[in-house]
Amino acid sequence: MSERGVRGSGGRWPMADRSLLATVLGVPPIAAVGLGAVLTAVGVFVDLVRVGSLDLVFTICYIAGCVLAVAWVRRDGLFGPMVQPPLLVAVAVPVVVLAAGSPKPGAGVGERLLVVGAPLVNAFPTMAWTTGIVLALGVFRLIVQRPLDAAPKADAGPPTKPPVSARRSSARSERGEARGATRTSESPRRS
Repeated sequence: MSERGVRGSGGRWPMADRSLLATVLGVPPIAAVGLGAVLTAVGVFVDLVRVGSLDLVFTICYIAGCVLAVAWVRRDGLFGPMVQPPLLVAVAVPVVVLAAGSPKPGAGVGERLLVVGAPLVNAFPTMAWTTGIVLALGVFRLIVQRPLDAAPKADAGPPTKPPVSARRSSARSERGEARGATRTSESPRRS
């Protein structure tokens, strides 16, 4: 593997460092997850202040943040951004709702749970679609952006293996020689 930050031929970055576009250097996984988290939190906050529930701004910011994170992350760091959509909703929505002070100070536990739970339930369809889109994009990148080092060489013929019986007999003889090396005349033979 080459060093990070060194471009290959044609202005392309090494496969492990690429984003979705070969000529654009990918960001570290923590930065990609942070991008998705910040855009999601901004969308939740704007919609809760503007409308009082999760609406269009949240949907746009959430989908854009998650898709940008998977498209912009380095190929070798795809796992985090691929699994982030449900985690972002599960964390960002309650945190922003509680930080915005939506439950009244004298509210009971049931009312607080409803105030936090309602936006979570309403965001589920958006979360499901976004998760599907992000997983499809991530799997696409994993399949299309495979390292080229693993490709078979053109001048090498097909690998030849000895028949199974030959491998077994050679393995038996190796084991027998190893056992026989420690055997003395007084030690009984195993059957």
